[in-house]
Amino acid sequence: MASEDVKSESAVSTIVNLAEEAKLAREGVRAPSYAVLSICKSLVAGGVAGGVSRTAVAPLERLKILLQVQNPHNIKYNGTIQGLKYIWRTEGFRGLFKGNGTNCARIVPNSAVKFFSYEQASKGILRLYQQKTGNEDAQLTPLLRLGAGACAGIIAMSATYPMDLVRGRLTVQTQNSPYRYRGIFHALSTVLREEGPRALYKGWLPSVIGVIPYVGLNFSVYESLKDFLIQTKPFGLVEDNELSVTTRLACGAAAGTVGQTVAYPLDVIRRRMQMVGWNNAASVVTGDGRNKAPLEYTGMIDAFRKTVRHEGFGALYKGLVPNSVKVVPSIAIAFVTYEVVKDILGVEIRISD
Repeated sequence: MASEDVKSESAVSTIVNLAEEAKLAREGVRAPSYAVLSICKSLVAGGVAGGVSRTAVAPLERLKILLQVQNPHNIKYNGTIQGLKYIWRTEGFRGLFKGNGTNCARIVPNSAVKFFSYEQASKGILRLYQQKTGNEDAQLTPLLRLGAGACAGIIAMSATYPMDLVRGRLTVQTQNSPYRYRGIFHALSTVLREEGPRALYKGWLPSVIGVIPYVGLNFSVYESLKDFLIQTKPFGLVEDNELSVTTRLACGAAAGTVGQTVAYPLDVIRRRMQMVGWNNAASVVTGDGRNKAPLEYTGMIDAFRKTVRHEGFGALYKGLVPNSVKVVPSIAIAFVTYEVVKDILGVEIRISD
């Protein structure tokens, strides 16, 4: 339903733009394609925001994934500081950024599509909301923003999910693991050849379920906090209805904390399901190949059940600490970078105006 609304809004915008261009043409004025230019700038801003934010926290991202899939009987990474030191000692500086190239190759288009989809979904939902209430000055509520954010997250995640699966497998390879994949394209071709096209979407369902509260709450909390601060102007944080970069960073940090805490167990299950079917998964997960037992989950529920039964409920939050340390600056940097780049490119960023 949301996608139909977005398409309708896009069609209306296209018709309006064409009408304006026709009017200008009749007056002998050459009309630039403002809609296409705005879309391109929005995509560029989103892509830059994603690439910058993920690279800044790449070591913590890798450690989080290693903790999520680590075999409980062969502990190598025991905490954030110890884990980062261990990676540095055994794999060097490059080890801290292993998988980041794949992550950026995924996150740049993912972030671009996510931010652009959020803006388009927000516009469509706001237009419908204003028509329903009969109030042309009505603004998006936190619940409506959550819905727009959820739509954006699902669209972006689904479009780039195969890259996420490959990134996960590349990331968990260590210096003692039988190196299975040499790079992004080798990993993609190997998975397709040995496991089939469906394997590229292993763990997709918990990702979809998890992205609704995660991305939805990120956008909802961030935009709602901004509106609250602009309206109330507490402690002199707002000048001329504008928030400082520091204040926007704080809003982004709060949004990231709320979203990741709610959705984290689904992220753990998603990552474990992505390892299923990989011939050397057991060796990689256990670190040195001491346990050759196959990794098998029949589905999301089975993965939840086996994880809790064999490792306890706390296993659903493995890697939460480095993820918390990572996600707060990551989300904050992404939001601020996005807005700064759009300001530089000269694109209006507020959806609710």
